[in-house]
Amino acid sequence: MDQKGAPGDLSHLREEYHRFAAKRYLFLAGCGILILILIGIATTLGSADLTIGEVYAAIIARFFPSVVESTPLASTIVWEYRLHRIFFAIAAGFGLGIAGAVMQGVLRNPLASPFTLGISAAASFGASIVIVFGIGGFANDIAIIIAAFVFTLLATFGIYSLSRVRGISPESMILAGIILMYLFSAMTSFLQYIGTVDQLQEVVFWTFGSLQRTSWGKLALVSLVVGLCIPFIMLRSWDLNAMGQGDQVAKSMGVDVSRTRTRLMLIASLVTAIIICFTGVIGFIGLVAPHITRLAIGGDNRFLLPASGLVGGALLLTADSLARTVLAPAIIPVGIMTSFIGIPFFLYLFLRKREGYW
Repeated sequence: MDQKGAPGDLSHLREEYHRFAAKRYLFLAGCGILILILIGIATTLGSADLTIGEVYAAIIARFFPSVVESTPLASTIVWEYRLHRIFFAIAAGFGLGIAGAVMQGVLRNPLASPFTLGISAAASFGASIVIVFGIGGFANDIAIIIAAFVFTLLATFGIYSLSRVRGISPESMILAGIILMYLFSAMTSFLQYIGTVDQLQEVVFWTFGSLQRTSWGKLALVSLVVGLCIPFIMLRSWDLNAMGQGDQVAKSMGVDVSRTRTRLMLIASLVTAIIICFTGVIGFIGLVAPHITRLAIGGDNRFLLPASGLVGGALLLTADSLARTVLAPAIIPVGIMTSFIGIPFFLYLFLRKREGYW
């Protein structure tokens, strides 16, 4: 009886797996379609009114001018002023979303993110040094970008070094991140205290986060780094799944837990660094996007990681679109808008969710 029933059981398991995978592929496709729709809507927003048809015509005409015609005005507005900002929002949101999912998976903590682990605070301190002391023979914007990037990497190595004192574990890395977050936040506050009114305003504006200084060149650099890091992260998705069951289980399955944890944290921090050095501090995307995705499709990192990136891209693009329109012609810093979006969601989680994540 057992032997006869075995093929049926396997067939049932295969059907369950196919349903499981189909749901997740459908979610990924839905996120992709949503982003395409948001691109059209976001590109119409601004001082010059464009219809969605004019937007897509301007985009298609750039590659297939013989197929679709577009007016010079629409092409200039779309390609020179709006589209690079929109694509940058998607790329930045994708990177922050997948970085947050990696950090939460590696540390087995739903509150882990580049913001809560002090990485963003380190970038703020680096930018504040340049703003307050005017360091650097480069143009000020370039010096700020370099300083924010360097201090973000320093914070990452600081987390790694401090956690090694107690042994590389989720608890030690979280504690090290909290220590560095308070340290860099305190030093940034001190620089704000001794700075002039103009310097204080610039520091505060940078810490709010903004996409106003994007360009095609910056977009290309961010896309290149994120694109190179994602394959390595995806190759470790099975290791993340094993680590989600606990370090001992992962070790019994052949996963080098300490090395995997360290490498993935470094890669996630690098992705975060290359984004926030251009945008300033953008909180909640790396925290909220993995939560939304996990609630929708579960915790299988083969699907969770790319889906978190897509959700992050959609969230940041939506937040930036709202930031450009709520108080138009004034533009609200996108970091403020992401907080407005993130706080109600976490209140919903606090009131509703009861079960654990791992």
